[in-house]
Amino acid sequence: MTDVVLTPPGREGLKIAKSLIMPLTMITLILLMVIPVPPLLLDIFFTLNIVLGLVILMASLNTFRPLEFSAFPTVLLFATIMRLSLNVASTRVVLAHGHQGTDAAGQVIKAFGEFITAGNFAIGLLVFFILVVINLVVIVKGTGRVSEVSARFTLDAMPGKQMAIDAEMNAGLLTPEEGKRRREEVTRESDFYGAMDGATKFVKGDAVAALLILAINIIGGLLVGTIYHDLSLAKAAKIYTTLAIGDGLVAQIPSLLLSLATAVIVTRDSSGHDLTDRMMKQIGVDRAWWPVAGILVLFGLVPGMPTGLFLTAGAMAAGVAWKASKTRRAAEAAPTADAAKAADGEGGEDEKDGQLSLEDVSHRTQLLLEVGYGLIPLIEDDSKSSLVTRITGIRKQTSRDLGFIIPAVRIRDNLSIDPNGYRITIGGVIVADDKVMPSKLLAIQGDQSNVVLRGEQVKDPTFGLDAVWIEGTDRTRAQGAGYTVVDPSTVIATHFNQLLRQHASDLLTQDEVQALLDHVSKSSPNLVTGTIPKVIPLSILTRVLKTLLSDQISISDMHRILESIASEKSKEPEELVDSVRIALGPLIIQRVSGPKDALSVITLDPSLEQLIVQNARAAGRDTSLIEPSLGRKLVESFQEQSRLLADKGNVLVVVTSPVLRRDLAPLVRQASPDGLVLSFREVPENKRINVVAVIGSQE
Repeated sequence: MTDVVLTPPGREGLKIAKSLIMPLTMITLILLMVIPVPPLLLDIFFTLNIVLGLVILMASLNTFRPLEFSAFPTVLLFATIMRLSLNVASTRVVLAHGHQGTDAAGQVIKAFGEFITAGNFAIGLLVFFILVVINLVVIVKGTGRVSEVSARFTLDAMPGKQMAIDAEMNAGLLTPEEGKRRREEVTRESDFYGAMDGATKFVKGDAVAALLILAINIIGGLLVGTIYHDLSLAKAAKIYTTLAIGDGLVAQIPSLLLSLATAVIVTRDSSGHDLTDRMMKQIGVDRAWWPVAGILVLFGLVPGMPTGLFLTAGAMAAGVAWKASKTRRAAEAAPTADAAKAADGEGGEDEKDGQLSLEDVSHRTQLLLEVGYGLIPLIEDDSKSSLVTRITGIRKQTSRDLGFIIPAVRIRDNLSIDPNGYRITIGGVIVADDKVMPSKLLAIQGDQSNVVLRGEQVKDPTFGLDAVWIEGTDRTRAQGAGYTVVDPSTVIATHFNQLLRQHASDLLTQDEVQALLDHVSKSSPNLVTGTIPKVIPLSILTRVLKTLLSDQISISDMHRILESIASEKSKEPEELVDSVRIALGPLIIQRVSGPKDALSVITLDPSLEQLIVQNARAAGRDTSLIEPSLGRKLVESFQEQSRLLADKGNVLVVVTSPVLRRDLAPLVRQASPDGLVLSFREVPENKRINVVAVIGSQE
């Protein structure tokens, strides 16, 4: 059955009427050039032309970004054609009926001509020529140059912008939808500035045409008046010159308005700020107005100068400077006052009328990053490499990798910690407390680094490697010596990324799991209803998923996870986790090994595994399978193998029996936070294995 959508007749008619506006407008402008127009209609069209110029100028002044007025080149074309059409129509009326008097071409042309000339043709001609010179030589020429340069730089920068968008998408800073929108914006920007480069030629041609039309009206009027209408040369000159000047001024004023609008569009930036506010903030600085006030007062004290006028202007400039200084001090004092209130426990959005509510004392922030006041510039930076932007990108990428939406990260300053320190809290627990040097770079020492750098020796907070804080001027030397050099924002972001993945299980709640189930039920409703709660309750599923996340295993494939749980006979969480891990084995392994690459693994000696299992059977499952002393030795062995594998670009992967996997996992994570422990049953049969070491074979 096909759905039929009925459109209301009124709305359909309005749509058709809108589609006919532009064609009818173009036809009307063409008819103005070839059909005689009565003076009354000329008055109406000239008035509309002035109104159109004013509207376009006001719209240009009130746009926040040039692309918000992307139709400007087309509007400029229509406005230019309209003005030229009126010039042609008025020229026909002036030459055909000018002998009847100065009101033959309408009241608008007569008013402009008589008011400007004031009985003196020379004054009228000079005023007209001055307007044309201002428009053509100053505004149009400068606008054309700016448009040309803007179009050139925009087109040259387009490939780089596209590559930058692709890089941000690959880094997780942009979603595919955001990347598509940014690409469309870059394309629109290049199209707009390319069109503006050509549109400025309309304005230049219009100014030149105004001079030619003025000459045609004057010369043609003198010839027509004296030859065909037997007017004296003086009378013909008076009538036709007045009409020609009035006609030229009526057309030149809208042309000047459009030139100004074009200049405003091409010279403003793309920051999205209001033009008036931005100019007032940048011009109204007290450091600029105090010297101006002093200079004006000095001019007023010079003998022969208009003392009263200059002293008054100096006093006004001093008033502006005092007001700007007061505003600046108030703006600088506001953050300090807010910080003091925060330190004293006063103010805040949650405290009202001095009363506490349950929201004030309950924990609401799952992810919190606090920085000392020395690191505030890192979170106030508006660039794409700022700490806030990187944390946002990490949250998005981690959500995609782990399969659930990571809660929003709250970033704030904390005056109680070290000025250069930062603190990371996950699930209400402080998981990291370290510091960085905001004005320096961290050079992390590699295995081939044998050059000693000047600076403060520290440990890299993420990987625990030897590092040193260096000056920015030593970057090249450090990189040449084999050091990895990163800025403070990268240090914090990398540390946050590692901790977020290690503690992701603390962020998964039953509400989040229910949201995942709701999403899966849209495509597989029977799978969800047949598993939860028929097979296991929501709480057990949450426990299984949290265990997977603690092993840094993605839960994005909820279909496979639910199918594995539904087919498992045991309802114990540990057994369910083992079953799910076997089902997710290929997905787990592809994190550390490509489909065509051999999986480099570490194994335990079979006799050592048998000994551990025998001891476990004797002690029971209530105790750890691995004794503390043996555990320490295993951690040391895993650490050594992890360093050897890291040199080859591999991750520590330990393959053991299913019985030992759970007890070996914490030991491997101690040796290598990114390490992976697999049971033999989790490795696909078609996966090639490369055993690089066997631990315990010589013990």
